[in-house]
Amino acid sequence: MSAYRDEDPRIQGIKTKIRVVPNFPKPGIMFQDITTLLLDPKAFKDTIDLFVERYKGKNISVVAGIEARGFIFGPPIALAIGAKFVPLRKPRKLPGEVISEEYILEYGRDCLEMHVGAVEPGERALVVDDLIATGGTLCAAMNLLERVGAEVIECACLIELPELQGRGRLNGKPLYVLVEYQ
Repeated sequence: MSAYRDEDPRIQGIKTKIRVVPNFPKPGIMFQDITTLLLDPKAFKDTIDLFVERYKGKNISVVAGIEARGFIFGPPIALAIGAKFVPLRKPRKLPGEVISEEYILEYGRDCLEMHVGAVEPGERALVVDDLIATGGTLCAAMNLLERVGAEVIECACLIELPELQGRGRLNGKPLYVLVEYQ
């Protein structure tokens, strides 16, 4: 499901604040830069508000944010819905014992790590990131959470690049996005 299909008037304001940077970080990549959205307090607040409106009252106990831009959107969502925030980080960034999940993304390979014990079996989790492209990062995040017994309720992203077909890799898990780029 996507907010852009629901014609919420805030969506157009959010979409106009996202800058597209060609050939970054590699030739052929059209990078969706959300830093320009963060410079506009109204657009940033509207973004958080749309997510909070969707997840408030859904008994979500964990908001798992994917490094790095999931760290921008995840904490305010978690605070607003009364959930804890769990960072999913790149390798060797978390002290202590971690579990890892390797994945392939649209321009290489990577890995996510999470602290052992950060999420308990039976917890209801929301995965947050800025963008879904091929879906590899979201799949790795869901795998980490499910390996420790959490129930992933949904994935939430600001942006979807549908031509890369990432939604289809989510094994039927719901995906909620605010903005779609063709």
